[in-house]
Amino acid sequence: MLPLCRSIPFARRLAIATLIGSTLLVSPRTPAHANPAASAPPQLAQNATSHRDQRLEQRVTKLHAALKITPDEEPLWSSVAQVMRDNDAAMEKLVAEKRAQTPGSQTALDDLTTYQAFAQAHVDGLKNLIAAFTTLYNSMPDAQKKTADHVFQNFGRQPGKKAQHHAS
Repeated sequence: MLPLCRSIPFARRLAIATLIGSTLLVSPRTPAHANPAASAPPQLAQNATSHRDQRLEQRVTKLHAALKITPDEEPLWSSVAQVMRDNDAAMEKLVAEKRAQTPGSQTALDDLTTYQAFAQAHVDGLKNLIAAFTTLYNSMPDAQKKTADHVFQNFGRQPGKKAQHHAS
């Protein structure tokens, strides 16, 4: 049996990828990341930004606690937390730029280029996070590294749900 990607014609795979990419770009990443600031009155825009920042800080705090960061590790953790904030700001900037465009004004090429910008920002952010986290992780004792391994394997999953692995 052929793998799924070989059984779907190239043009259809490209169309599917484009549609998925467009959907991801137009819709907010999560309700917490929606940026109503682009079209909202100033007070509502400030509240939306404040709410988004608050959610980000909650994620930073939750990860800090889950990793059991010690006082000695705080300077290294601060670098990781700052990268998380910087990554969020970079994505929010792209979202705001996308929302500022007139709906329907982008060509297919513009849309793909925008999707590439989001993907590149994600990759760049991940590189920065890995660099900062590597320094922190390497400073941890083995027991804490095991905790970190467990946290990252399960971060964002609902309690009681096991990871599902699908054969490609």
